[in-house]
Amino acid sequence: MEQVTTSVELDPRWQTVLTRDTDADGSFVYAVKTTGVYCRPSCPSRRAKPRNVVFFKTEDEAEKAGFRECLRCHPRGQSSTDLNNEVVVAACRLIEQSDQQPNLDDLAKSMGFSASHFHREFKAATGLTPKAYGAANRMEKMRRELVKSETSVTSAIFEAGFNANSRFYENSNDALGMTPTTFRKGGKDTEIHFAVGQCSLGAILVAKSKKGICAITLGDDAERLVHDLQDRFPKANLIGADKQFEALVADVVGFVEAPKLGLNMPLDIQGTAFQQRVWQALREIPAGETVTYRDVAERIGAPKAVRAVAQACAANKIAIAIPCHRVVRSDGSLSGYRWGVERKRSLLKAEALV
Repeated sequence: MEQVTTSVELDPRWQTVLTRDTDADGSFVYAVKTTGVYCRPSCPSRRAKPRNVVFFKTEDEAEKAGFRECLRCHPRGQSSTDLNNEVVVAACRLIEQSDQQPNLDDLAKSMGFSASHFHREFKAATGLTPKAYGAANRMEKMRRELVKSETSVTSAIFEAGFNANSRFYENSNDALGMTPTTFRKGGKDTEIHFAVGQCSLGAILVAKSKKGICAITLGDDAERLVHDLQDRFPKANLIGADKQFEALVADVVGFVEAPKLGLNMPLDIQGTAFQQRVWQALREIPAGETVTYRDVAERIGAPKAVRAVAQACAANKIAIAIPCHRVVRSDGSLSGYRWGVERKRSLLKAEALV
């Protein structure tokens, strides 16, 4: 007997119910005729049969039709996701304000959760464990301390919450891109080759440290791009007008104009452990394809850390080589792009022809 597709199954809202999409909460509710209950899209209850489902725009409409509120997902109240997010935000503030990394058991207890549940929810929301978040926060404090002229490197290490110099130096080069002493001096004596060119997207600047490409930036004003690089490394030895390096810039421009050429060069990627996981996932997206922020979150094993993924994309300073332009909203529309949505659209259009 041929199965008949119901109108509910053809409704795009049904797919959000099937996937329990928390992003859809608040946009509509669905009611089940056999139970007389209405739910939010992300309700964890057993899925109803499509023929028994009715959609409503608001809770009031559902109740006017004779349905009652689900006692499991509480459509009129705060969702469990929102509650958990509030707890995670509060935990982040506590970690940031603590001189030392709080013990996981104590942190979870203060938030009203078991250690295992808190650890799982925290990682799902931020993409990091509480311990890794604390380490990233200490490194950020370290950056702020290092720029203070009256603070020694040793003092900065302890002011940032590191118990010993060795704990800091283990990861300092990856996070700072140079030794802490050099960072404190604004990149003094660090050689950074750079060149500015023109492409179909406007002005493009490419900069390279000893480790690899550390910046690819786009804009309307070439001089502004150079100033931005100087602001980032105020005391570094910036070397321009290098013919050999200008050839590398030509390769980058060539990739912009013809994505099928590919772009294979070492990168000097500086960021938190979570940012680097996101950026690595972006580099694995083939030209001509797009993914959503949720897709990226799932690929790195943090399906609930969609906002954190978006923030990591926004923090990317190496355009094109780390292709954050290939990430779009869940409905396929283009979201913000550090170098302008129109440039994002142009890049995707060129790659679609590959």
